Formats: sequence, structure tokens, C-alpha cells
Amino acid sequence: MSTLAVRPLNGSLGAEVGGVALGGDLEPDDLEQLRTALLRHRVVFLRGQEHLDDAGQLAFAGLLGPTTAANPLAEGIGDGAAHTVAIDSNHLRANAWHTDATFVDRPPSVSVLRAVSLPAVGGDTLWADTVAAYESLPEPLRRLAESLWARHTNVFDYTAHEAPENAGFFQSGAYAQTSNTAAFVTDHPVVRVHPETGERALLLGLLVDRILGVDARDAADLLALFQRHVERPDNTVRWTWAPGDVAIWDNRSTQHYAVSDYREHRLLRRVTIAGEIPVNVAGEQSRAVAGDASTFSVVHTPARRAAA
Repeated sequence: MSTLAVRPLNGSLGAEVGGVALGGDLEPDDLEQLRTALLRHRVVFLRGQEHLDDAGQLAFAGLLGPTTAANPLAEGIGDGAAHTVAIDSNHLRANAWHTDATFVDRPPSVSVLRAVSLPAVGGDTLWADTVAAYESLPEPLRRLAESLWARHTNVFDYTAHEAPENAGFFQSGAYAQTSNTAAFVTDHPVVRVHPETGERALLLGLLVDRILGVDARDAADLLALFQRHVERPDNTVRWTWAPGDVAIWDNRSTQHYAVSDYREHRLLRRVTIAGEIPVNVAGEQSRAVAGDASTFSVVHTPARRAAA
């Protein structure tokens, strides 16, 4: 049995993990230590994984749970190519705070992202701790957030949002077909309960269209209020990529943002792990309003456990 070296990067989230080579043959003890670190730190980073290719990345990801299709329009979840999405700066720059695929009723639980080609300077990624964001709210705002539901979708006018340049995130690359030909609409609780740790987290980000039962101006104010707590520097970690790096994050307790401050080509490869249907503090499940995500992902509910 090996003991992984886990070095926290700040007080809120993020840790660098050493002493392990990722792959489909990862020892069970190492996998368990990695899972524990992921639940505790929400995002973990591993250097020196140059041995990984697409097949090795997919084989490792499969140890964490059932893998999803690359995007909600993929033709099923059978072969390896259908599971891997290229985060390619020629087509896609995810420079907006978001949690992956919240427009479906079963957002991925975990993402595994591998650096393939990097610019000499720039191209960092930031993650935000949505559990810490919830816990930073004053008690009256926590109770308000717990009572609210938000509509997430891939078809509203993203160009009307705070950063219009982010429209390209949805009009090209991995989301192009989704944005242009298929409507996905899901109502999620603003506060979800993490299925493994029982922690409460804000479920928001760029894919939110509106808060239900609230007029547009009030909804915009509420979204800005809650999202501001997510984006507080106290709740974030920033990673500067190097060749061979892999980042693994818990999509249920984080948002992320890819900084678009570079001119050279940037390519990373991502595989995601199937997730459960979110539930609120009263145990009510998210509701699919439009779109069938069954070819994107199975619904996978992990066993309840405590975060270390």
C-alpha cells in the first residue's frame, strides 16, 4: 500500500497530489486515497502524467464511475472516442464561471482534464468552492437560497449576459450542436445536497436562465448576489498548467473558469463521470423540462460517505 502525498493549495479548496501514476491499473488503495482527497479538496492536481493518452485517461476515469458521452448529443455511450471531448482553443474557450452541463437533469459528478498542448504563457484555470460559497452566506440568505429553484438551459441568449464574449463558448466546439439544434431545460434547486458528503452547495453558473417565481429584475439581483459569493477570491484556486498535468474536480461542489489570456494554441482532453439527479434540502429532485439526457449519461448515485 502506497501513501499519496497530498499538499493543500489553500484553505478553501485545491490540493496537489503526488506519488501516483494514473491509469486503468491504479491500485484500489491509491484510488480510495484519491477519492478521499477529491471529496475533501474538491479539485486535485497531478503533475507528471505524460504517460497518459486518451485510452489511459478513459481507463482511469472509468475507475471513478460510469463515464458519460462527450456531450448530450453524442450517439450513445459505447466507444472511447464518444466519451472524450477536446477543450480546443481554436473552437472553445470556457471563459465563464460554470458547472459542467447543468442544463441536463444529471450533471456529471466528476471531471478529469488532461493537458495536451499548452501556450507558453497564460491559459490558467480557476475553480471556485460552491460549498464554501453557501456557507459564507448569512443565515437569512441561506434560508432564502434553499427555498429557490433556478432554470438552467442551453438555448437562452447568452450574449445578453455579463460577458458577451462568452457566447462563443456555446456556439462552437463541444457545445455547438447542443446550442444550435437541441433544447435542454432543467429546473435545479439553488442549493443542492452533495450525495456523498451531505454538504450543501450553490448550484448556479452561466447556464442559469432565471430563478423561478421571481420577476426578471429581482432574479438578476439574486443571481448576482449568490454568484458573487461563489467568485470571492477566498473561495477560489488558480492552476497554472504544465505538460503532463491532470486536474480532477468534483462538479457537484465547484464552478470553474478558463482564463482566456493567451494567443497560442491550447488543447486539453476531458472525460466526465456520470452523476446523480440533484436534490434540495427537502429531498426534492431536479426536474427535466425539455430534452432527454439518457444517451448522454446514466444516472449514477454513489454511496454516502463522509468527507475527510
